[in-house]
Amino acid sequence: MSLDQADPAALPAAGPATRKTGRTAGGGGRRGHNRRAGRWWTPWLFLAPALLLFLYFKFIPMVSALTMSFQDVQPYLGNKWVGTENYATVLQSAGFREAAWHTIVLAVGQTAGSMALGLALALLMEGQGRRLGFVRSAAFLPVVVPIAVVAELWRIMYHPTADGMLNSLLGLVGFGPSGFINDPDSSMASIMLTGIWRGAPYDMMIFLAGLTSVDRGLYEAAKVDGASRRQRVWHVTVPGLRSVFSILFILAAIRGLRVFTEVFLLTNGGPDGSTEVVMTLIYKLGLEQNRLGVGAAGAVLLFIATLVLTVVVHLLRRRESK
Repeated sequence: MSLDQADPAALPAAGPATRKTGRTAGGGGRRGHNRRAGRWWTPWLFLAPALLLFLYFKFIPMVSALTMSFQDVQPYLGNKWVGTENYATVLQSAGFREAAWHTIVLAVGQTAGSMALGLALALLMEGQGRRLGFVRSAAFLPVVVPIAVVAELWRIMYHPTADGMLNSLLGLVGFGPSGFINDPDSSMASIMLTGIWRGAPYDMMIFLAGLTSVDRGLYEAAKVDGASRRQRVWHVTVPGLRSVFSILFILAAIRGLRVFTEVFLLTNGGPDGSTEVVMTLIYKLGLEQNRLGVGAAGAVLLFIATLVLTVVVHLLRRRESK
């Protein structure tokens, strides 16, 4: 007798067994899903140490600074609420306006210089190869070197005498010695050059990552049409890196607006206040002159300026992408 002709009554246990097996499989699947769903807290457990550090060393101090900006801070004597008086003091200060102008000039110069130099380095070092990998790693070293070491290195190179390193190079091409960071006329440009040297390798790595997404077929088509290398870069590479430019502009601009360490270590705002920036002014007001409320107000204003810049660039980027 074939299986198709078998009597259904001869198989009484098949249905219950099958249903039991199905229930077991389905129950096991649901239990496995529940176990996986019950582990939603696992990523947060790994993130907890970092989040606690951010909370204690970043977010709580930010809230404290915002509160202090509306107070006359008197350590051990109690703070006095003064409203927006600290903000008025900062905004009406001639020193703050001058420091804000220096900060803008330095941020624009460092942003433009580091992005231009980073793109040039990325175009030179694009490709695969052991030698290129070593060169890219060597070029990236200024980013990982501590800023204190960078400042001391450039201080030595900026030695104002005729036998200083950079002055010796200038003498070879017929230029006289420069005071660099000791001269009010060249101190800002000297600090800008240091910032470009340190920021360009970081921009280079971002550009190298962005170059991998540019369609190579466009290069071939432009080459067939007779476009030169400069034209291919301008009409193919630059438009293909538009999103990278917007991201790097935000990062470089924030880095420029928050510049402090290199200015503090190289000139401390001098000579004659020619390199005073907002961050060094806030440091002097808050810690050297013990006007913590005024310093906190300056820090809040700098944060608002950075936030506005970021939002404006993001909105412009979204408008262009539509």
